[in-house]
Amino acid sequence: MISVRSAAPVVGFDLDMTLIDSRPGIHAAYVELAARSGTYIDADLVVTRLGPPLEDEMAQWFPAERVAVMADLYREIYPEYAVTRTSAMPGAREAIEAVRAAGGRAIVVTAKWEPNAKLHLTHLGIEADAVIGNLWAESKAVALREHGASVYVGDHVGDVRGARTAGALSVAVPTGPCSADDLRAAGADVVLADLTHFPAWLTEHVTAGTA
Repeated sequence: MISVRSAAPVVGFDLDMTLIDSRPGIHAAYVELAARSGTYIDADLVVTRLGPPLEDEMAQWFPAERVAVMADLYREIYPEYAVTRTSAMPGAREAIEAVRAAGGRAIVVTAKWEPNAKLHLTHLGIEADAVIGNLWAESKAVALREHGASVYVGDHVGDVRGARTAGALSVAVPTGPCSADDLRAAGADVVLADLTHFPAWLTEHVTAGTA
């Protein structure tokens, strides 16, 4: 069922490299996966291109018939190796709080496996009103529409495509693998340097009555 957007803003946020810096944890998880599988994986390279689904990255290192099994193993070892090594991005908690202060709801829509996404948020004390995982790029529009989101904040051109597909305002931060120019070229409506600028932007946005 598609929800009707209300006056109070519903703001969606991407997770990796938008709300959290998961690079150290993901690096550690891939090093462990390489050790267990006996397969060379360049973990330094992996963490420079976070965003797309896990299976896309697995396909760079394993033959097609092993991708699903290796993805499952990665998800299994992820909580032990990745969660405690991950930190909140600057301004992440304040961005969530700004949405609440505006009377709105903050949701997380991510390509990450949903149980692991929730572990990150719990560990870091970031409280979202809903967490929806396993969605990438245009498919994120499904959750954004369902929850009536009028804004989606992300760091990847895939996040911009998801916002535009949902008919939501795309707010982008170049804190991940995509530059500000890349995000603008993909169609981002707003590009902020990072989330520390989000509360002021949201206040202006809501005051203007465009939320």
